[in-house]
Amino acid sequence: MKIYFKYLAIVLFAFLVISVNGQDFDSKNISKDRTLKSKTAIAIHGGAGNIIKKSLSETEEQAYLAVLDSAVSLGHKLLENGVKGTDVVVEVIKILEDSPLFNAGKGSVFSNSGINEMDAAIMDGKNLKCGAVTNLTSIKNPIELAHCIMKKSKFIFLNGQGAEQFAKENNIKIVDPQYFFDKKRWEDYLKLKDSSKTSLDHDRGSIEYNISINKYGTVGCVVLDSDGNLAAGTSTGGITNKKYNRIGDSPLIGAGTYANNNTCAVSCTGRGEDFIKIVAAHQLHNYIEMKEMSIEDAAQKVIEEDLENVDGRGGLIAMDKNGKIIFKFNTKGMFRASFNTNGTKFIAIY
Repeated sequence: MKIYFKYLAIVLFAFLVISVNGQDFDSKNISKDRTLKSKTAIAIHGGAGNIIKKSLSETEEQAYLAVLDSAVSLGHKLLENGVKGTDVVVEVIKILEDSPLFNAGKGSVFSNSGINEMDAAIMDGKNLKCGAVTNLTSIKNPIELAHCIMKKSKFIFLNGQGAEQFAKENNIKIVDPQYFFDKKRWEDYLKLKDSSKTSLDHDRGSIEYNISINKYGTVGCVVLDSDGNLAAGTSTGGITNKKYNRIGDSPLIGAGTYANNNTCAVSCTGRGEDFIKIVAAHQLHNYIEMKEMSIEDAAQKVIEEDLENVDGRGGLIAMDKNGKIIFKFNTKGMFRASFNTNGTKFIAIY
């Protein structure tokens, strides 16, 4: 009996050693895996255009930098805490939508009808799920509704009253349209309302569309989250004095917004018609996937060749599946900010 217990003790001890060693090995692998997955990145934009140092006062410049810093810092913090990419995109873009400095949400420009008509889209690179909205007039944060559509609707793209009805049914915050009134935006509209001219955001030269355009104020965000998933979102107020419920590229999946874990996440800003013509965001994806281009080369080809071939102006932010960030524009500046995978913050305008 003593011999039996002796052998039993030996067997149990051996089993314990193997188990502990196995746990040690697995925990090291898990730790290593977590380290790999914890590499996150975020990039945002607040519009591209002919922005030069003298076009902004010191006060204006600091105001823009402060909002960009606030938005990108929140996004970085959320990503580091393991928040899902699409959720981060929503929270970051909401900050930009809540600022009157950018042409989205609170700062949206006025259409020919004297109202604000807002668009937004969001896409999850993991499963290609997406949601989009256009011609909203009373949704405080259009990106929030686009996200809700992505999660809960069997449809992808909702318009106007139908989109707002869906918002009511899903408890998305609705405000009185007066909330979106901005004196500067209104003055820009009054200069154009009796003409056939239109204008993109923050024109400091001629008001006429395509002439001396200063800034395209669409906002956007791309991220790589801690699970290795890409996501992208874009929100805009369109163009001043637009007619016929015009829709630009921002809410169009593949034109102004796109995300795919195999390649990249993209958000565009500029003259929407031009980005639609070249299906800009998806074209960047194609160059990476089909031609095996780097994200740098793909972005350069989209902006400096494809966009310029249709006399297009604007820019984009893009991120590849490894978190490599690209800002590309053919204008004099773009409001932009980022945190790369090393945790380094970057903010710029010109």
